[in-house]
Amino acid sequence: MLIPSLSPQAALLEGLVQIALQAGEKALEIYHGDFTVMTKEDDSPVTRADREAEAIILEGLKKLQPGVAVIAEEQYAATKKGYNTDSFFLVDPIDGTKEFINKRDEFTVNIALIKKGMPILGVIYAPATGQIYGGDVLAKSAWTAKVEPNQEFLNHTAITTRQPSEKLDVMTSFSHNNPATEAYLDSLPVGERIKAGSSLKFCWLAEGKADIYPRLSPTHEWDTAAGHAILLAAGGNVVTVDGEALLYGKPGYLNPGFIAYGAEQPLLPPQS
Repeated sequence: MLIPSLSPQAALLEGLVQIALQAGEKALEIYHGDFTVMTKEDDSPVTRADREAEAIILEGLKKLQPGVAVIAEEQYAATKKGYNTDSFFLVDPIDGTKEFINKRDEFTVNIALIKKGMPILGVIYAPATGQIYGGDVLAKSAWTAKVEPNQEFLNHTAITTRQPSEKLDVMTSFSHNNPATEAYLDSLPVGERIKAGSSLKFCWLAEGKADIYPRLSPTHEWDTAAGHAILLAAGGNVVTVDGEALLYGKPGYLNPGFIAYGAEQPLLPPQS
């Protein structure tokens, strides 16, 4: 199913793909039916799909890698339980819950493996469109494919980032741009602005559809880890606004503002 790889992580990535497909199938079943929108303590929306897809992923990871810690969005929201370990999974069962609720197809299932603060494997699956992405950072291998209803993979293609031209094509969010982000973009030679939901913004950077994705408002680590891994594997990077690597396992699993980019780091925002 995957592009042939000599990486010792190839079988593990294959396992993550299968888990993401199972979770996506459940999410899609709920997406096409009636569901209730609930509100979490932080006022963010959640549906049955978030919780049922996460349960599938947690069970799958327990069988695939017993003993490895898992930080998953809904479980963490309920327990606030973290782990002090060099190796753990980060899971966002439905990234783009607002897209899911509004019947926009750009929601994704996200699974990443973190080692020593860095994402080294990532899978992102968009079940409503059937597009899946994978990244193996150590093998420097990123790919995408179309998943058919029988879960056969079509058009399996290696992906890489692109070299920017004079104008930078920018990935932007449907709902999360803020004044700091806009001020930063005003300092750049911006070409086209391309809107996308969820973690697909990282994927489109990884396959060379855009040059940069700045996010200067808060996120959680599970929002970014899988996309970060895929982008790294494709030749890109993610840095904080002071140019440092975006690392994982931080207190509360909270990210500062960051800039994701393809082949060439753009100018960073001025520091106050």
